[in-house]
Amino acid sequence: MRITDLLTRETIDLNLQSASKDMVIDELIRTLDKAGKLADANKFKEAILAREAQSTTGIGEGIAIPHAKTNAVKTPAIVFGRSTAGIDYESLDGQPAHLFFMIAASEGANNAHLQTLSRLSSFLMDMDFRKTLQTASSVDEVLAAIDRKEAEMEEEKEESTPSKGKILAVTACPTGIAHTFMAADALKGKAKEQGIDIKVETNGSGGVENELTEADIKDAVAIIVAADTAVEMDRFDGKPVIQVPVAQAIRNPKELIDKAVKQEAPTYKAAGGGSGKDESGGKGKSGFYKHIMNGVSNMLPFVVGGGILIALSFVFGIEAFDPDHPSYHPLADALMTIGGGNAFGLMIPVLAGFIAMSIANRPGFALVWLVD
Repeated sequence: MRITDLLTRETIDLNLQSASKDMVIDELIRTLDKAGKLADANKFKEAILAREAQSTTGIGEGIAIPHAKTNAVKTPAIVFGRSTAGIDYESLDGQPAHLFFMIAASEGANNAHLQTLSRLSSFLMDMDFRKTLQTASSVDEVLAAIDRKEAEMEEEKEESTPSKGKILAVTACPTGIAHTFMAADALKGKAKEQGIDIKVETNGSGGVENELTEADIKDAVAIIVAADTAVEMDRFDGKPVIQVPVAQAIRNPKELIDKAVKQEAPTYKAAGGGSGKDESGGKGKSGFYKHIMNGVSNMLPFVVGGGILIALSFVFGIEAFDPDHPSYHPLADALMTIGGGNAFGLMIPVLAGFIAMSIANRPGFALVWLVD
């Protein structure tokens, strides 16, 4: 599947009118909705804002990639918007964003869709490609530029040689659509410039790709783990491991690769079946933050889904779920029971369970449920 199967003429706006982050999110969503790509625009916006609450998708270099994977999406799609003046999107580099790619992935999106969406994220790491999009005078020029870029990437893939895996990396973000693959391509691109062999495993929505093998790990001089969610760590026992947020791999790939080459990293000590901590104590976003975000990202569907069901129950009346109230309606009662009782009741166990799984893998997950 090609990117232009998901990004069409109807989902390209080269003259955004928005002046703020909230406004541009609404404007892009309206474009998707008008093109018939959304089943529920309000629910999709909730999913977009929930992702933004985890960390900004304004990655810097004038780019923002708001994205969500939800059943509010009818058909997987991409909307591209361009702002000449620039919009404050709370980007990582503090600069205005000019290019916006909103990615809408459906809950049941297949791997072909997810790989296509992630491929777009990779293309945006190319400065020349970004300049082409900034100067394109028509929708046709944008589509042609994307098609050319895909053709170039296919040629490079055919010409590439297998990596010896001297430096290894793992990238992962809570959603697993954009940042995961942008970080991977930033690391691979910088390693190629420096003539360094690297192999990168991505933990995306479509599952683990290019998985690191025991032989890879045995031969590696160091491993870079750029992740905001849990990844399998015990396999790196005894190896120098650099643990950072996924955004750092996008912003500073050269610094990470230089540290890995010089083995300027603590030796990882497995924690007996869990993700463990490195000798630095696992502080900062690569440690405690990562565990919390793993819990939050898995809890969000219960929060959003439960809240929507509760709101729907109020359609029949504020107290229509109460059997003793005159406005009682059995459907309102069912919605409140599922949303307020079941979904909200599972929030804390799910949060605790996945935080524990991030810290101690399956044993931690099992322990929480046994205690609960």
